[in-house]
Amino acid sequence: MIDHTGVIVSQFDVSKTFYQSAFAAIGYSLICEFPASVTGHTDVAGFGENGKPDFWISRGTPNHPPIHVAFRVESRAMVDAFYKAAIAAGGRDHGTPGLRPHYHPDYYGAFVLDPDGHNIEAVCHLPE
Repeated sequence: MIDHTGVIVSQFDVSKTFYQSAFAAIGYSLICEFPASVTGHTDVAGFGENGKPDFWISRGTPNHPPIHVAFRVESRAMVDAFYKAAIAAGGRDHGTPGLRPHYHPDYYGAFVLDPDGHNIEAVCHLPE
């Protein structure tokens, strides 16, 4: 089971703002941040829910090729809200909300590229 994951971002503050806005729609928030003086390496910010960060951004040279991370949500409305919030926060469309029946009949997802081109997805696996 995965405990946490993350991406490296080139503009830490821009990406932090992007993720705060996009994640608010799915119940995630910024839980903690640590500057390079604490980590000994770089600035980091952790996002998650219930006080547990499980998605981290780190200042640095972005991963290339970019990373794909999908967040499972409880409803198709949350997928729609994520997409709308992420686009409003400066994300780029990489797949509008909708069914992807080639994965399975109830796969409803939306894909957005973050400021560094990482493919961030919200997905609901439940029927309407």
